[in-house]
Amino acid sequence: MGIETIIILILASGFGFYMAWNIGANDVANAMGTSVGSGALTLKQAIIVAVVFEFAGAFLVGAHVTETVRKGMIDLNVFKDMEGGIDILIYGMLASLLAAGVWLQIASYFGWPVSTTHAIVGAVVGFGIVAGGAAGVAWGKIGQIVMSWIASPLLSGTIAFVVFSAIRRAIINVPNPVQATKRWAPGFIFLVFAILTLVTLFKGLKNLGLDLSFSQALMYASGIGLVASIIGRFLIRRVHVPSVDKKAEIPLAALSTDLRSIARRARRMHEIASKEARGYVENIQEHIDQLKGMVEQSEAEIHTRADFRFVEKVFAYLQILSACFVAFAHGANDVANSIGPLAAVVSLARGGAAALTDKTAVPLWILGLGGAGIVVGLSMWGWRVMETIGKKITELTPTRGFSAEFSTATTVVIASRFGLPISTTHTLVGAVLGVGLARGIDSLNLRIIRDIATSWVVTLPAGASMSILFFFILKAIFSTFGGPVG
Repeated sequence: MGIETIIILILASGFGFYMAWNIGANDVANAMGTSVGSGALTLKQAIIVAVVFEFAGAFLVGAHVTETVRKGMIDLNVFKDMEGGIDILIYGMLASLLAAGVWLQIASYFGWPVSTTHAIVGAVVGFGIVAGGAAGVAWGKIGQIVMSWIASPLLSGTIAFVVFSAIRRAIINVPNPVQATKRWAPGFIFLVFAILTLVTLFKGLKNLGLDLSFSQALMYASGIGLVASIIGRFLIRRVHVPSVDKKAEIPLAALSTDLRSIARRARRMHEIASKEARGYVENIQEHIDQLKGMVEQSEAEIHTRADFRFVEKVFAYLQILSACFVAFAHGANDVANSIGPLAAVVSLARGGAAALTDKTAVPLWILGLGGAGIVVGLSMWGWRVMETIGKKITELTPTRGFSAEFSTATTVVIASRFGLPISTTHTLVGAVLGVGLARGIDSLNLRIIRDIATSWVVTLPAGASMSILFFFILKAIFSTFGGPVG
């Protein structure tokens, strides 16, 4: 192994880690911001949850989407027949990592909610066009990815709309929300655990030597979901929220008793009052009835608020589960944005032209490097964007946050299994829009949504332009030494 190859491997590892760091700093807010905004998790707790599950998703399931970024977006046959094509591919993948990482850091500094998927796809396509011409890009695969940018927010928004509408209809807008929560919440627990387990088992652990058929994975997932649901039902019944506000209970109860007593005396006075006095007594009775109605409404509101506190408390726990789900899904999908080009560089530097048709799995150390980069970036800078996303898009409660997170995770993990590197930003925004539309358009901060939509447009050309620039710089530097592969 020559010195140039060693340098290339060091640079690739450093650029890959740098890209993953920026993914953690910017994009992980999409996974955890809603939990912080709703109050289900504190900032510190959200970071801990994300550290564990982001890394797990990247390490266990990330290889599927990595193959798309590694080989799917570039037509390798064009570079195979090109003079110095292997070196050009190496320069391009390095340039893509560096360009996407730099753009993400700029965006994070200014607080722009950009898509990391857009950044890396734009970067790869940019170098592919200048290096191999239009034929150097696998436009069919790019078309599928672009379609996923449209389909993912629509799908997640639809799922979120349906989930939150179902929660409102079955749990919130009912005479007894507490009883309804105890009845239906275990079903949501089953869905969270079953879907997460199904995706993990159904070839998700193939790179660790575990390859189950769909029927086997479905059986295990259903069993785990059922056990979790039973445990959840038991734990939910132990959740206790005071039925009334203790500070208001005694004065309202005393006032209600006094008003009933006054009403009885007013009726007696009306019976014995003279004709002239009855009009005054009737007026007094009318005011007493109004006061009684106000007190009864206040008592009902206190009990209703207690009921809703119970509902939100239970869904806060469910949202913690869904946050784990989202973090796992995000790590599974978005780790490819950093380690896909890294895996390509490592394969090309070690195997040369043979790597173009190499079918070997992505090495575990590369998956681990990407997961570690996401974790470090989240821990150092993630709090900035996390707070912005969690508080400025819309007002969130645990029921709303759960609906958005569950829908986002479901969409992202489905895309991960099909090898489509979708945008978590698009997916989450679509889910939040779905929840907001279920409550009314006025509940959404349209200015923030407009800014996010603008960033979707800007990121692609920015990533492509910077990638082209870094490609020519790297090519000029390494050409002086005869190329990285010789």
